[in-house]
Amino acid sequence: MGRSCKAYNDNEFINSKDARTLRILSEYLHPEAKFKFNHINHTVVFFGSARISPDNTKFGTAEYYNIAKNFSYELSLYSKELKKEIGDTFYICTGGGPGIMEAANRGAHEAGVKNIGLNIALPFEQHPNSYISEELNFEFHYFFTRKLWLIYHAKALVVFPGGFGTLDELFEALTLMQTKKLDKPDMPVLLYDSEYWKDLINFKKLVDMGMISEEDLKLLHFFDTVEEGLDILKPGLKNIIRIVNNIL
Repeated sequence: MGRSCKAYNDNEFINSKDARTLRILSEYLHPEAKFKFNHINHTVVFFGSARISPDNTKFGTAEYYNIAKNFSYELSLYSKELKKEIGDTFYICTGGGPGIMEAANRGAHEAGVKNIGLNIALPFEQHPNSYISEELNFEFHYFFTRKLWLIYHAKALVVFPGGFGTLDELFEALTLMQTKKLDKPDMPVLLYDSEYWKDLINFKKLVDMGMISEEDLKLLHFFDTVEEGLDILKPGLKNIIRIVNNIL
């Protein structure tokens, strides 16, 4: 008679339709435990295209990679200062893949700061980049659990040009903010390359047609240089972390 197998060691069961709830729960509990162990409570999340590289000069998008890397580098240096000043800080977090995600992880890595990659298993494009801190390198099966952890600790979003995935992440975050589903004070959303975004999306048209209010546009901050982005983010990050931690 063969030896019985505990249910949680039965791979056929764990990967079956019947155990989907357990897999979903695992993608909630496992990152939560890792974040707690590494004392991560605040993040700045970078969104952007996975198809951008520093070597691809077509459409001038190589600049996006370099700006994202430099911005993440400077933010990571500031995170060290903030830790000394208020006793807590933030970490750079991305979707873990190539392109803008790689650039942001790389900037933090080059600054000598731990950083987070929340990768997703896809048939193409997506693979974890080599700059993510090993202990904070995750892979998800479900988009919605990945999105939850991208937003849960976020204290700011930095959005570079991208495709459907980037737009999906941007508008889902804006919807959560507009409907007050995020219990966070004034989380800034920064969009890099104001000309690109204003050409792509006529945000003002949404106001003119009564689809959103004028106040909703204040959720967005456009920036065109690293220095401009830092000027927007630095005061807001310090303030929001202090408020969340009740250390004002």
